[in-house]
Amino acid sequence: MTDDDGMKLVSGRVKWFDPTKGYGFILNADGGPDILLHANVLRNFGRSSVADQSRVTAWVQPTTRGLQASEVLEIEPPESDGTPPIADLDSEVVENLDALPLRPARVKWFDKGKGFGFANIFGHPDDVFIHIEVLRHSGFSDLAIGEAIGMRVVEGPRGLMAAQITSWDRGGEESELALGPLAGHEPEQDQDDFLAHVAE
Repeated sequence: MTDDDGMKLVSGRVKWFDPTKGYGFILNADGGPDILLHANVLRNFGRSSVADQSRVTAWVQPTTRGLQASEVLEIEPPESDGTPPIADLDSEVVENLDALPLRPARVKWFDKGKGFGFANIFGHPDDVFIHIEVLRHSGFSDLAIGEAIGMRVVEGPRGLMAAQITSWDRGGEESELALGPLAGHEPEQDQDDFLAHVAE
């Protein structure tokens, strides 16, 4: 699909994206030259990174330097064989991710070299562990300190851990997104309910 300004709707796989460099490329599904994906365009979608082999649907425009994504509409994580990204997540959790509530959170820190980091869910003091393979499985390659994200959380063998990460924009569209204490609950009771729910 093309509009009057020469913009074209394209869906293709991410060849690579480097948050440090601030750009990456999408493979052109039409077989033409690769499409530049700038970090600013990705940030406008609510993300600081995207994993290699994720499928990106975007409006693309021709420029003097070649094709460039101007607006990202959708990002799908890389294709998976259905196995859990890490051993601490059993296959039943992976198969039923959508049944877990999507919680708003902010990244405390994440170290790509170490392969893990932590985030905090709004209204709850406990740190939530994020493994890099769960991150990649969710379609991200890295996270920035303070980045707003959505998380589906489970009780792991060493505490709370992320089972899935989403962009903040997607989290805001989900009706079960919980912001702060639940109405009619004491904060302590809400914390207990929250921990009981994610551990189910």
